[in-house]
Amino acid sequence: MRHWGGMRQTMAATALAAALPGAALADEVAFSADYTNACLEEGGWSDCIGLAAQRCMEFTPGGYSTYGMNACIDAERQWWDDRLNASYRALREIERATDADAPPGQPSLADALREMQRAWIGFRDASCNYEVLQWYGGTGAGTAWQSCQMRLTAEQSLVLQSHLNERQP
Repeated sequence: MRHWGGMRQTMAATALAAALPGAALADEVAFSADYTNACLEEGGWSDCIGLAAQRCMEFTPGGYSTYGMNACIDAERQWWDDRLNASYRALREIERATDADAPPGQPSLADALREMQRAWIGFRDASCNYEVLQWYGGTGAGTAWQSCQMRLTAEQSLVLQSHLNERQP
């Protein structure tokens, strides 16, 4: 399993864009989720996390610069976040329908899902803040934040997709 770590995404992106004249790299990022999709179809799951970002770095000019790595990692984080949100919305609809048919007094599955997701967001951010502190202000802190956010978002996306697969009719 690839290990990616983290810092505040907006702070890192703002600082890097201001500090680097090559900010146009973001327009040239060679991100494709094809590698990750193929890996997921093979059932690799955790081995698939970070694969698209790694390939992006390989095929993006300057992809192994700090800016290039952050751009590629953030592209994959966004891809996983989109998947996470789609799974969450679909699962929430299923849980709402289940709640509507539940006996009176039964706890709400849709509410429990929402509370779980809110708690996960706090866990993700606290975990990534801890990883950033390992760099103690060093230049790797931004990449550590991006990587942590991407990794934990991917893991949560896979958890929600698994629940969705179990709950779909």
